[in-house]
Amino acid sequence: MQGVSFRFYARRRAQTLGLAGWVRNCPDGTVEAVVEGPSTAVGTFVDWAREGPPAANVDQVDVRWEEPRGERPPFRVAG
Repeated sequence: MQGVSFRFYARRRAQTLGLAGWVRNCPDGTVEAVVEGPSTAVGTFVDWAREGPPAANVDQVDVRWEEPRGERPPFRVAG
């Protein structure tokens, strides 16, 4: 969901977990993220994303595990 500072909170959570990658709003109203780091930390981030920030209404989280792309910290908000 957009408009509830999801990207800001996602960046903060990812940085706290020491993750690399990015998060962005998509034209269809969804939010997309690429998250890299230790599997435990990535799992913690995915669990957080299922709830989102306080004002969020998360309907669904689709996860696709891939080979790392080589993203480097810091985790960022993409255009």
